[in-house]
Amino acid sequence: MISVGTKSEDNAFRELETVFVGDTLFAGSIGRTDLPGSSYEMIVLSIKHKLMKLPDHRRVYPGHGEPSTIGKEGKNSFLQGIS
Repeated sequence: MISVGTKSEDNAFRELETVFVGDTLFAGSIGRTDLPGSSYEMIVLSIKHKLMKLPDHRRVYPGHGEPSTIGKEGKNSFLQGIS
């Protein structure tokens, strides 16, 4: 599975009931989009159309910070109102 993170070369890798998302998605937040080569639209679309299609119980491990689940991050305020 490929999802755009802080930069387009960041990836997410799915392993069993876990997804490692690097700097794409964090507990309660998303990756930075103010860095060169990053894009708010790209990261949000990647999260919405790739990661949020996974089951709610799927564990999410970011590159740093606390783990979460897809279900919990589906309520992430950074993702509300984006289709």
